[in-house]
Amino acid sequence: MSEREELFDETTVEALGLLFERFWILRDEEPEAYKLIREREQKLKRYVQEKFGLELTVHQHFAKLEKIPVEPQRWMGISEFQEPMDYAIFCCVLAYTEQKAIDEQFLLSDIAERIQEFYPGEYPLNWTNYQHRRALVRVLNKVLELRLIRTVDGNLEHFQMNEEEEVLYEITIYSRYFMRSYPDDLFQFNTIEELLDQEWKRHPDDQRRKRVYRKLMMMPFVYRQGEDDQDFAYIRNFRNRLRDDFEQHTPFRLEVFKNAAMLAIPEQKQRYTLFPNKKGIADAALHTMAVIRERQENLSIFEFGTIRMPRAQLDAIVRETKEQYDHGWAKTHRDETAEETSIQIIDLWKEMNMAEWDEETRIVTILPGAARMIGDYPMDYKKRREKENEGKVEAESGRHF
Repeated sequence: MSEREELFDETTVEALGLLFERFWILRDEEPEAYKLIREREQKLKRYVQEKFGLELTVHQHFAKLEKIPVEPQRWMGISEFQEPMDYAIFCCVLAYTEQKAIDEQFLLSDIAERIQEFYPGEYPLNWTNYQHRRALVRVLNKVLELRLIRTVDGNLEHFQMNEEEEVLYEITIYSRYFMRSYPDDLFQFNTIEELLDQEWKRHPDDQRRKRVYRKLMMMPFVYRQGEDDQDFAYIRNFRNRLRDDFEQHTPFRLEVFKNAAMLAIPEQKQRYTLFPNKKGIADAALHTMAVIRERQENLSIFEFGTIRMPRAQLDAIVRETKEQYDHGWAKTHRDETAEETSIQIIDLWKEMNMAEWDEETRIVTILPGAARMIGDYPMDYKKRREKENEGKVEAESGRHF
């Protein structure tokens, strides 16, 4: 029997993937996925505790892996939220639901009133303000998606247009388990760094390995931060052992470069958030990076593989990319200006931890992970396009005689 079969069979690999990719797996909604995890509970618990220092909870109603990153990043937030206000309202909603009994019903007007009382912002919430109502709708939609509450009657979207709109909700059993129960008094911590340091004190053994495993599994790229970056040195020194372990327990393959390391997957799987994805802007980003690679001798490449350039310079490169590649892009991106495409490429790079953007200086810093991701058209497409262009030239020439 192979080592892979002895450790994780294919279904156990699938179960681990579900735990890392989802916030939680609810038994009522995904009974087969829940059963998959429940049957392999002990093996999964040992692995995530030993390698990641993470806790797996398998409750009678759900299964949940507490995913605590080594370094919180901006892109790790809730993608649907647009403003700090959204997060503040979200916390107010959690405080409200905590006071309610399971299956207790409540009205939208009631929770809206209590959120105004809880809200810690400098300026009070005003539900006659359309932007405030939109923020509440975004938050409640997320709370509904997480199944902390359920709709009994009414339509939340109508509230966005009319603050008098009413909706009836009900508290679910899951609202009791969303917040992680924490053993320490949170008021003793003044910063997020203090809170994270306390977390590592619970895992005194093999901290370096657990940090590295968490970084590789939870971040698109792990970058070398300096000459004395011990985490990256660990990856380089133990790359073979890490590669074998990830291939035996996950569908991923470890790739290590001079300034970056990442987990790649040989084939697309719908479950995972991957780059490139099927969005048209991913094609534009890949082609833009290909042009940057071609022009790298004329660019300033800084220590640890980063490239910094003014936004205007990136716009010019995207304009050049459009001239060379946009014939195969989605119509939306063919028709928009280079500046419009450039904004979307920066947003995509930021989302995938491939770039940083400074709004004040208007400088974009392209990180070495982006340099690993370039694109070109397949040869059959190029040949077909050449023939089409030859035909057009002959047709144009024929019109002159």
